[in-house]
Amino acid sequence: MTAARTVVLLRHARSVANAASVLAGRSAGVGLDEVGVEQAAGLPGRLAEVPIARLVSSPLERCLRTLAPLAEATGLTVEQDPALAEVDYGEWTGRPLRELFGEPMWKTVQGRPSAAVFPGGESLAAVSARAVAALHRLIETTTDDGALLICSHGDVIKALLADALGLHLDLFQRISVGPASVSVIRFVEHRPFVERMGDNGTLSGIVAVPDPATPADQAVPGGDPGIPAPPTADPIH
Repeated sequence: MTAARTVVLLRHARSVANAASVLAGRSAGVGLDEVGVEQAAGLPGRLAEVPIARLVSSPLERCLRTLAPLAEATGLTVEQDPALAEVDYGEWTGRPLRELFGEPMWKTVQGRPSAAVFPGGESLAAVSARAVAALHRLIETTTDDGALLICSHGDVIKALLADALGLHLDLFQRISVGPASVSVIRFVEHRPFVERMGDNGTLSGIVAVPDPATPADQAVPGGDPGIPAPPTADPIH
């Protein structure tokens, strides 16, 4: 990478499946519920002060609907990238979460996700690999100034954040990203900086102009200025 790039990771707004506590996966026709529609409508205001170079989305409906108001406000075209799609949960797709909590593999998904392979679907390790590869490909092909904004899904975004933090995939369930939340990673030559995770507030100032007296890849001492889960587990989305 030759220049710094800020990446905004947006989880889709609340879907009808989120509201119903159903694991939607790649099911077709899963739109936003009333809360999700309001969350999507609020994005242009939340991101009004963020210069955005590019909008890239999972091809699933709930992501595209989330980005529609922002695309209209910015005049940017939404690009679809299949590598950012939701996890293929295979036989778990469409099942209520309360049923999945009792599956033997649920403990693996929560405690050792690097070993989790969904029956008839894909592994979380494969999800992480495809998402990280897609992110770096998009960074390299984004030439305009401003942030690269990606709209995707909970597990995909958590995998990207874990990679940026240098965490083993087995720790990615410790990261929480709710519907319509924003996470921010600033990529520079030597390392990424995770600047926000699961933020649901206003987002001014996330594309900062580097201080010329401080190298962009140096950390500054002191730092820079959904659905209820069962008691011991964070739900997958």
